[in-house]
Amino acid sequence: MPPWKSKACSKSPDAKAPGVRAPSWLTARPVAHRGLHDSVRGIVENMPGAVNAAIAGNFSIEVDIQLSSDGEAMVHHDDALGRLTDGEGLLINKTAAELQAVTFRDTTEKMMSLGDLCTLVAGRVPLVIEVKSHFDGDRRLVKRMAEVLSSYDGPAVGMSFDPDQVVALRDLLPSRPRGIVAQRSYDDDYWNKLRPEQRDGMLHLRHGFRTQPHFVAFWINQLPAPAPWIARNIFGCPLLTWTVRTPEQRQRAARYADQMIFEDFVPEL
Repeated sequence: MPPWKSKACSKSPDAKAPGVRAPSWLTARPVAHRGLHDSVRGIVENMPGAVNAAIAGNFSIEVDIQLSSDGEAMVHHDDALGRLTDGEGLLINKTAAELQAVTFRDTTEKMMSLGDLCTLVAGRVPLVIEVKSHFDGDRRLVKRMAEVLSSYDGPAVGMSFDPDQVVALRDLLPSRPRGIVAQRSYDDDYWNKLRPEQRDGMLHLRHGFRTQPHFVAFWINQLPAPAPWIARNIFGCPLLTWTVRTPEQRQRAARYADQMIFEDFVPEL
């Protein structure tokens, strides 16, 4: 039986999936943020080279997925082209075939679909898959994720900043552990796109009884904080922290979290 189908933690009950809990492998090794990328060596985030480097280092892999116009789950962080690629435009307005033909600067590699990623990893290390969201209630990305992972036996979990997407993970992937990505405040410019009630609903993990996450991934710069402490110590949710880059952040992660999501250095295992 795959480890992600192990028996549930009694502190995190889920009526839809009583056999699910946060698995021990989730915190057993550091998690490479968008793969083990290194721009100096021409290894680009979320690309096959970054995935292969993480596998070679025996690290878990965090990736992001975005929805294409034809309903495919594509491995990419930004919702628009341009930061790492030639061209421009929102991913949601382009087909999977168009996205897989995009040229990335500093690499000859191409954007992967989630299915491509699963084929490449083949269960060798765990996957931590962040569902990117436009906060509009669209469940198509999670639906496609569920379709792909239904035939994947490797260790994998889903997570999102958007509580509605975590509920979608709960409804559409009941056999997979799910997490909430969170921070203590949502008052920087990035979050201005949300309505005030959406931001308020994300504060202090107050959506927890609705989302019922099995783990929390919290911003390292805002640890310690009451909400993740309660989730970890009262409700038994393992705590990941992102994105750890400096020695000071690593010390803080070791003190307040169960495992780190890291980049810009290679941890010793």
